[in-house]
Amino acid sequence: MRASEQPGCAIAIAYRGGVVLEAAFGYADLGAGEVLTPRHRFRVASHSKSFTAAAILKLREQGRLKLDDTAGAYVQGLHPQVAAATIGQLLSHTAGLFRDGLEAGYWEDRAPFSDEAKIRDDLKLAPAIDANSRLKYSNHGFALAGLIIEAITGEPFGVWVWREIVEAAGLKETAPDVPLPPKARLARGHSGKTLLGRRLVFAGDAPTSALAAATGFISTAADLARFFGQLAPNAAKSVLSLASRREMTRPQWRDPFTQLERSYGLGTISGALDGWEWFGHSGGFQGYLTRTAVVPKHGLAVSVLTNSADGMAQDWLDGALHILQRFAAEGPPMAALADWDGRWWSVWGAVDLVAMGHKVLLASPGLLKPFLKAPELRVTGPDEARIEEAGAFHSHGEAVRRLRGTDGAVSALRIAAGRFVPETTLAAELLERYGARSSPPRGKAG
Repeated sequence: MRASEQPGCAIAIAYRGGVVLEAAFGYADLGAGEVLTPRHRFRVASHSKSFTAAAILKLREQGRLKLDDTAGAYVQGLHPQVAAATIGQLLSHTAGLFRDGLEAGYWEDRAPFSDEAKIRDDLKLAPAIDANSRLKYSNHGFALAGLIIEAITGEPFGVWVWREIVEAAGLKETAPDVPLPPKARLARGHSGKTLLGRRLVFAGDAPTSALAAATGFISTAADLARFFGQLAPNAAKSVLSLASRREMTRPQWRDPFTQLERSYGLGTISGALDGWEWFGHSGGFQGYLTRTAVVPKHGLAVSVLTNSADGMAQDWLDGALHILQRFAAEGPPMAALADWDGRWWSVWGAVDLVAMGHKVLLASPGLLKPFLKAPELRVTGPDEARIEEAGAFHSHGEAVRRLRGTDGAVSALRIAAGRFVPETTLAAELLERYGARSSPPRGKAG
């Protein structure tokens, strides 16, 4: 957070259905100086598609629709090819529909989100490509799924989905759209820094109207971890049947042209990270980037929410999984290593002592994957260790010692020939040594 100068980040991890970690860092609103908490809600955008897909599958369980039913069977006035698209194609982004109609100024806050009349006008247009020809993301396709839910239930999308999915899943901090309940707090969105050299605050409170089924949801990291964990086929408790969860989360269509290997199911994205298969979803709203992933094999669900246009939700979620993978491989630390932990600083940055299994890692907390090729220590005495594994340019084979002050507490760390100290100690030392020298003002690149 400090290195990237992001405004805020919230993270939650659920294990076998229960939230075991939730934390928040930074600010909910930089302009107001409002500190971010785990209770702040975020615009989680396309996470909405997973809730909408779950609602459709719940209706299928109730015998009120089939995935092979056509959209035109429930919604009138569609272009004939749009009307012929099946509900399954809408949920898997294979109906060939355009992504956002002819004009999507609402994504830049230049216009309100489209109401039902505007969405229906757009749906009179021909699809962009043939159905079932490839994976092609479409917000309008999920808006149409929302209209189908309304046609079948006779209730507004938000009302039915909140009762049958959100409330049924036990979520207390999730809503299909604004306005929020009284006293609920919304983390504000923020612009990136690149254009102006500073961030602007976005209100983030625009109603998404007829696009709520595609992008309207507001939630917390903890609620998302709870909900997506329930979608795993091996979840102990869920709002959906086992058959529905299997259908919803299995990879059905691979993205043929992408930097990252991804597939899509029914309202879910799936992939793999270093051998861990996951499913989940991501979201992008003006000033927010969010991501959630479930690793069914290990009963894990991780959600990372950021409130800036250049938020690092995807990188940080991958980093969280990387940390969990290393602990899964090594196990918890031996009792004798429990106190070999803590963060130490030098002018080159910070290093973390992290004990796991029978070893202690020298991790780099500023890296996206802090344990990747991290030097490994073997503890040989109460305050002594040896670097048993490290790269050629590190200090392989050399000693590590913990230095103690007169009070008996560890006051410094000696790694080979280098000396690392607590953050406050180094800060005071640098200010005393270099504080009189000021940096030149930052200017624009020529």
